[in-house]
Amino acid sequence: MSALLAAAILGVLLDRLLGEPVRWHPLVGFGRWVQFLEQRLNQPHSIAKGALAWCLAVLPLTLVVYGLVQLPWFGWAFSVLCLYLCLGGESLVAHAKPIAAALQQGNLPLARELVGRIVSRDTSQLDEQGIAKATVESVLENGSDAVFAALFWFLLLGAPGVVLYRLSNTLDAMWGYRTPRFLLFGRVAARMDDVLNYLPARLVALSYSLCGSLSRGLHCWQAQAAAWDSPNAGPVMAAGAGALELQLGGAAVYHGKLTERPPLGIDDAVGSPQSGALVAAASAVMGGKSCLNTADACNMQPASSACRLSNGSTCLPGSRPITGPYPRCPSQSGAVCLKPRTDSVSRRKTIMAHLTRCQ
Repeated sequence: MSALLAAAILGVLLDRLLGEPVRWHPLVGFGRWVQFLEQRLNQPHSIAKGALAWCLAVLPLTLVVYGLVQLPWFGWAFSVLCLYLCLGGESLVAHAKPIAAALQQGNLPLARELVGRIVSRDTSQLDEQGIAKATVESVLENGSDAVFAALFWFLLLGAPGVVLYRLSNTLDAMWGYRTPRFLLFGRVAARMDDVLNYLPARLVALSYSLCGSLSRGLHCWQAQAAAWDSPNAGPVMAAGAGALELQLGGAAVYHGKLTERPPLGIDDAVGSPQSGALVAAASAVMGGKSCLNTADACNMQPASSACRLSNGSTCLPGSRPITGPYPRCPSQSGAVCLKPRTDSVSRRKTIMAHLTRCQ
């Protein structure tokens, strides 16, 4: 096993075991440096000043990392630390699960507040389905940015590559907006992130498709991705929505303006699950801790007719309730409807791709 691959495995394990550092995360300090640069250079607005700011923010730190990883013994350990700090898989799951819990409890104000921490759209008026869609879209897109792309650049160029990518991605998140303030200044940051994410995003889209409904994931990717305004988020979210057999996209409010976004995924009945199940499915496809952690979910059996829950509600015909702590329909304690499959798809794929709506 190569030293780089061993470092990648250890970095992923640290992310899984420790999660995101609660205090003293380097990206917090980087964010303050970025704000300082933007305040000093973004007057008047110009592409050239944005390019200068990008270079000052990203290149010096990348060169420092390159020098440190050349040191014997210390360099390998430092590479592991860099990857751990650049990964965000466990953080994504940690952000998504409380939103799912709030939806299941019917606490929309809390769910709006929580989802507002991970999306840039206005969440103050979102209903249950809107909150769930926003969460799934964020998890799918950030699963590509904060996990798969980071690993891609680490395996390709080591610690300098993953640091270059992560800092560039952070700048895009802070400057890559089409607002008067950032339209010119943030253009280089947005384009650099597009370039660095181009190949990883397409590998992620293929991975999402393989984790769920392959044919629908690939079809949605081919048919819908080009209509999305981001060249990388389009393939990722279209493939993810198709693989999970959900519908995402649609209207959303950004910076006070209603934006009509093209639909992604499918819109039939099976593709419209309960909101809590939407979030659980996204967490499962992320490859983090599955929200479906009950053994009962691995023992699905077809039902001959519509099954009935303890409160009298019925699931879709051909389904049966699966009891367990996660996920559950908001109005039904301890149960979620799952549509059984009879083909050779693994149980995990069945759970991810066929969470269906309780009615």
